[in-house]
Parts: sequence; structure tokens; C-alpha cells
Amino acid sequence: MRHRVKRHRINRPKDHRIALLRNQARELIEHGSIMTTVSKAKALKVFFDKLMSKAVKAASTDDKIRSMNLRRQINRHLGDRRLTNKFVDEIASKHVDRKGGYVRIIRVGYRRGDGAEMALVQLVEAEE
Repeated sequence: MRHRVKRHRINRPKDHRIALLRNQARELIEHGSIMTTVSKAKALKVFFDKLMSKAVKAASTDDKIRSMNLRRQINRHLGDRRLTNKFVDEIASKHVDRKGGYVRIIRVGYRRGDGAEMALVQLVEAEE
């Protein structure tokens, strides 16, 4: 029985799943949108919203130590300091007033090879 166990497993062991989500989060930060399957997109949305919440806190706080700590936590997942700084300074600073929902999933159709349902994952633009 799976009582109170809610997580997207996407048919992978834990290490592979975490590596996949980290790679997809990196690509989403670099390019702004990626194409993937719907199940991976749903798992990425949960993972990325947690990262973005930390980045927004790091961008909005005036405390240097708190900001540095949050950047280190983000860098643990991204593995690239330049990408972390871009994420916090450029992307997250636009979303300071937003409460959540930083990622949009748009279903696009089915993959030709195996018929898997595909989705476009995009960063939501901040309201100007």
C-alpha cells in the first residue's frame, strides 16, 4: 500500500531520477523551454518550483549570508556557479512578487517513435 507516498517515480531508480531532473532543470534555465514527455514534465515541475522558491528568496533577501546559503543549496543541484548566479540574478529576480507556479506545461502531441505524449515545459514570464 502506498499511503502518504506521493512522488513521481518515472520508472527510474532514485539516483537516475535525480540526475535526470537536475539535467532537465539545467536545460530549462539555459534555454527557457524544453520538450519532454508529460510524466517527466510533471516531475520536473515539482522539482523546479522548489529550486525557484529558493532562488526567489536568495534574490529578495538583503542578508548576504542567507543569500549565499541559498545559492549553495541551489548550486548543489545545478553544479555550475555561473548558471546558479544567472538563475538567481536574472531569472528569479523577475519573479520576486510571484507566489508560485513558475513552470508551464503545454501538451503538444505524441512522439512518432513510441507514441509517448510530449509536452513543452516553459518558464512563466514575469508580469511587467
